Amino acid sequence: MKVSKKQSTRLFSYVIARDFGFAPNPFYRVCTLATCKPQIRATADLGDWIVGTGSKEYGLQGRLVYAMKVDEILTFDEYWNSPRFIEKRPLLNGSLKQRYGDNIYHYDSSAKKWVQADSHHTLPNGKPNRKNIKRDTGKTVRVLLGREYTYWGGSGPKVPAIFKRKGNDVCCTTQGHKCRFDEDFANAFIDWVKSLGMVGFAGAPAEFPKP
Repeated sequence: MKVSKKQSTRLFSYVIARDFGFAPNPFYRVCTLATCKPQIRATADLGDWIVGTGSKEYGLQGRLVYAMKVDEILTFDEYWNSPRFIEKRPLLNGSLKQRYGDNIYHYDSSAKKWVQADSHHTLPNGKPNRKNIKRDTGKTVRVLLGREYTYWGGSGPKVPAIFKRKGNDVCCTTQGHKCRFDEDFANAFIDWVKSLGMVGFAGAPAEFPKP
């Protein structure tokens, strides 16, 4: 999938309201954002960074849930059809990480509609959830992937006060996202994240049972 050329690395930040390891999906050695956040999926480019911070509901506000550098962008059909990501398809009678697989969409050209696999985004009876289909596919067909990432889940580090100043706070407090950061601020924040070590999967989602 072709992506546009850009002048500098951008930083996208948003709050993860519900942390199941579904959006993003941090399993199988690659972090993927394949559902929800259509505006971020539509505009992020290779080399950009995406961070998700914790919600007030979980008592995790001001903490990192995950951070990833975008190194590949696929369409839903490319993601679905690639043998590299078969493990990311949901298996609802499998382990927790299998149940929350995010590789759930492909387009049926003969029926001219999106097919939604039985998953976290379908209705409880397994039938397609039209609301989720519209939100996930209506504005973009892009899936963002990153292999340089850390997913802390419910045990992420606190964001330092220097990155939470009034008027220049990396953390969101609403359902939208932020991306209009000063370049020096964004680079400093990315450097701090990288200094923590990009270790892949580092902690369970907040919604997973506590050991």
